[in-house]
Amino acid sequence: MLAGGSGTRLRPITHTSSKQLVPVANKPILFYALEAIAAAGITDVGVIVGSTAEEIKAAVGDGSAFGLDVTYIPQSEPLGLAHAVLIARSFLGQDDFVMYLGDNFVLEGITDVVDEFRKDPCDAQILLTRVSDPTAFGVAVIDHQGRVTDLEEKPRNPRSDLAVAGVYLFTPRVHEAVRAIDVSARGELEITDALQWMIDERLAVRSTVITGYWKDTGNVNDMLEVNRTLLERLETRIEGYVDEASEIIGRVRVEAGAEVRGSRIVGPAIVGAGSVVIDSYIGPSTSVAENCRITGSEIEYSIMLRDSCFEGIRRVEASLVGRNVQVTLAPRLPATHRLVIGDHGRVQIPS
Repeated sequence: MLAGGSGTRLRPITHTSSKQLVPVANKPILFYALEAIAAAGITDVGVIVGSTAEEIKAAVGDGSAFGLDVTYIPQSEPLGLAHAVLIARSFLGQDDFVMYLGDNFVLEGITDVVDEFRKDPCDAQILLTRVSDPTAFGVAVIDHQGRVTDLEEKPRNPRSDLAVAGVYLFTPRVHEAVRAIDVSARGELEITDALQWMIDERLAVRSTVITGYWKDTGNVNDMLEVNRTLLERLETRIEGYVDEASEIIGRVRVEAGAEVRGSRIVGPAIVGAGSVVIDSYIGPSTSVAENCRITGSEIEYSIMLRDSCFEGIRRVEASLVGRNVQVTLAPRLPATHRLVIGDHGRVQIPS
């Protein structure tokens, strides 16, 4: 399980938090991957960690909450997926294994492909998905039998629309491949280069094309889309307090300890434990995490992380709000803007 990396596309959120622990539908994205691994009957998991190691360890622990036995494998720098295989050699031994990118989301899980690999093993098997812009991914070319004939990392002129979907199944033959390749122009040991080496050596590299939902949650738009998709599967459950002046429409979850007063919530939406919503509107595809406070405000199609506060904010949409954030109205006078914005932030202000 890959849980390192700096998450540059999610800054400024990832200046202070691991990208794999940003929640969608109020659960860290990494937890969905761990649950998928457990559901596939895998119990021993090595988690590759980097600069956010302590945060990952605090969240995942020994893995017992997921039915897993977790070992942490430190990676000093994000030097590529093949490098992750290289440093995990002693943990992996001579076992077949799954490599899963912790910020990828496969809605239907990986049980079917793991079962297929167990029944009909090959040297490597990779999940692929069709994308509109293959230039942002590793791209595969396959033959009519689903065998991979060529791979390229983030090509300028892709020869197919099949992107590598962040889940790989390997036999121990891959260890020879990761030792044989050189560092790429990006300064990394690319897993696509290792797979290409296996192809060139006439080893069997098979593909499975995902027909269901998949996302690489590396940027805000994809996070919001995964959040929307998961909330669409939400079942209504009101465990917290909702007063008679409030209106709940559609699939809405109000978790235990949350309060909703004089407000309108249109699902799918979730209000986390300990959060308070007063005289406000929460629209579809919105996740409000634990211990938030929303007063006299409107929010829709957004993710709000724990311990944050909105007061008197007329409308917020398509937003990712970090932890312990306070958003309030500025004084009417003087006519100026006062901002505290993280590195690489983007702000739109009406004239």
